[in-house]
Amino acid sequence: MSTTPGIIDCYVNSNPPEHAGEFDAGAQQLFARSRTQRGMTAEEMVGAMDQHGIERCLLGASPLAAEDAGQRWVLQTIERYPDRFAYAARVDPRQGMAAVRALEHAVKNDGAIAGRLVPMRIGLPPNDKIYFPVYSKCCELEIPVTLTVGLPGPLVPGEMQRPIYLDEVCYLMPELKVVSTHGGEPWTEELVKLLLKWPNLYHMISAFRPRYYPRALIDFLNTRGASKVLFASDYPAISWERAIPELSEVPLKDEVRPQFLRENALRVFPWRNLPTVAAQPTDAATLSPG
Repeated sequence: MSTTPGIIDCYVNSNPPEHAGEFDAGAQQLFARSRTQRGMTAEEMVGAMDQHGIERCLLGASPLAAEDAGQRWVLQTIERYPDRFAYAARVDPRQGMAAVRALEHAVKNDGAIAGRLVPMRIGLPPNDKIYFPVYSKCCELEIPVTLTVGLPGPLVPGEMQRPIYLDEVCYLMPELKVVSTHGGEPWTEELVKLLLKWPNLYHMISAFRPRYYPRALIDFLNTRGASKVLFASDYPAISWERAIPELSEVPLKDEVRPQFLRENALRVFPWRNLPTVAAQPTDAATLSPG
């Protein structure tokens, strides 16, 4: 691995060969041209990361893999490559205190540095009371929670992923770091207003090829949001082969690009074995994907 600081991908799903192709019908159609078409072993994933200048990934189990098998593969991969992967733990808040205990175990025993929630799979908006025990545990454990926003591609109702529901969450839980994910469309302007409003709200652009990033998020990054938006792919839904080369096409200011690709991730997530932003400043040219 190169010692040169590289890109941090904050939303990666497991994709071992035995789970490859496990997309629901809506996702199959939506990501047909962009996704990784086959699974990869852990070794192959690390090789692909080296090829594309990705220093580290925040890795979680694919939501469509068998729960135990997917989590086991993720933990084994992180144990083998602790300098390349960190753990984002999926929990189901509908399980009540079992979800809270599972999250605590993931952090204290497995080294998780984030909780990962997807409202469209839970079927309830993120301000529903069912989420708040998990939010409280995230505050106690001092980890962020990631929450998907925007109309989902899979053929399920999407109202529960409207960004406005994060307004109440950020108000009631000011100690909680909330990181919304994906693009927020068709409510991107609403998302930007919330990012401006709440100090504890951040966003990662995931599940979008860079050439299709919402313009409102690019404009926000280049102005008042330089410290608030992070890079992510949603691999394997968006392949690194397509996403990384397109990053050079995104019209970001030179001083903003390293924040988006690496430095904001260092600020938001409690990475282990990584220097702080202050200790290791990153040159914009270093992170140019071209």
